[in-house]
Amino acid sequence: MVVLHWITVLCVCTAAALILIRDEVDGRTVRQWLLEGHRHFGLFVLILFFVRVVLRFRLGKLPSEIRSRLLRIAATSTHIALYALLLALPLLGWATSNAQDKPVHFFGLTLPALVKADEDLADQLQAYHIDAAWILLGLVLLHIGAALWHHFILRDGTLRAMLFKRRR
Repeated sequence: MVVLHWITVLCVCTAAALILIRDEVDGRTVRQWLLEGHRHFGLFVLILFFVRVVLRFRLGKLPSEIRSRLLRIAATSTHIALYALLLALPLLGWATSNAQDKPVHFFGLTLPALVKADEDLADQLQAYHIDAAWILLGLVLLHIGAALWHHFILRDGTLRAMLFKRRR
């Protein structure tokens, strides 16, 4: 699960970087290439979501070392929200493209449309996609803060367990 965590982080960060760079460059071809890259990495996030959910059900829930009921509820709620956004963001992006009457490609395959072309719907879906991205950013910052809290305050090894171990 640690490897999947970091691959997901890489895909989310790459998707975000590509779309942010796209807003700053000129040239139709480059902008289209960046948008396609954004879509591909978003679809990778969607695939990774399903892989992570299947593995979580197969491997079971990780034991929680958090003794406080309130903190356990907060941690669980945050993880559920993160997973929900890892599902919602790619689907919103895919549906936005469809509503804009733009096909979504994934390694040469044209994916089926989730919605019909509709300009008003496209605007609404794009707004939801952007709002969800901001919410994801907030939750990621909260997640990072919690990891640092585990490391520096609780000193419980949680952060070390999530980092790749160096071989000597």
